[in-house]
Amino acid sequence: MRIKNVIRLCMVFVTLVIIAGCKTEGKRQVVKIGYMICNSEQETSQRFLPLTKYLSDKVGVDFVMVPVDTNDFEKRFKAGEFTFTHSNSLIYVILHENEGVQLLASEKRGKFGSRSAGIIIARKGSGITKLADIRGKRMAFGPMLAPTGYLAEYDMMLAAGINPENDLANYTIPTGTYKHEKLIYGVLYGRYDVAAAPAIDIENMTRDGKITPDDFVFLAESKPIPYCTFGVAKDADPALVKKVREALLALKPTDTAEVDGEKLKVMKAAWVDGYEELLDSDYNPIREMAKRVNMPPYQKY
Repeated sequence: MRIKNVIRLCMVFVTLVIIAGCKTEGKRQVVKIGYMICNSEQETSQRFLPLTKYLSDKVGVDFVMVPVDTNDFEKRFKAGEFTFTHSNSLIYVILHENEGVQLLASEKRGKFGSRSAGIIIARKGSGITKLADIRGKRMAFGPMLAPTGYLAEYDMMLAAGINPENDLANYTIPTGTYKHEKLIYGVLYGRYDVAAAPAIDIENMTRDGKITPDDFVFLAESKPIPYCTFGVAKDADPALVKKVREALLALKPTDTAEVDGEKLKVMKAAWVDGYEELLDSDYNPIREMAKRVNMPPYQKY
């Protein structure tokens, strides 16, 4: 009987050890990534959930994606809601200057790779054939913090001696989702005379058969500047940062991630051609634009 009791106690002990091991296994660090909402929150989640899962698998932590409105991005980062950031390049510059966010990797997408350009467009046949013709016209800009949908175009206008505040009949920013597409369509169908369009959106809409570039006159085009960017809080674990950077730079078209039981190609889902390691100095043209246009993080009034 005594031997049986000892055996029974040993079995109970082994079971407890196994249970304890099961409970600790799978408990990984949880790290949040703030993704700037692009066209809509739903679209942003669909695009970047596979990438977030890929990073979790490669790095060995549980990454959680947090969709963030552009205008709330700095406030929510400052509140500590997420450690890693995915945003446009102007938001990165703002976070770098004000919060010490460090550059991680830049997204490659379209003909300019890790960069894009801002273009001022008019509808062909409208009588607007050069930049000087936009005086007294109706114009649509993208969101105010859009580097190639507002900042670059505003800067080009100032350089040409055109003050958007005084020299246009009026200007507006479309409301709701898909703002960049709305302003391009708005020019095509006559709602606006002129618009500030990111080159990447014109490229994507052309590829998808939504528009034909021949329907437009390109009045001015900026130099390509860095576009979508991954950043990270300055006090993040260096070892974790290194792993995330390596995972992003190593991403291949064949890499997949499982989401809701389905294997998805990460790059295809995210609409990217990969990631590239740029220097912070590559963002200096954006800083100079922001200073000339009197925009964050350098605004004086």
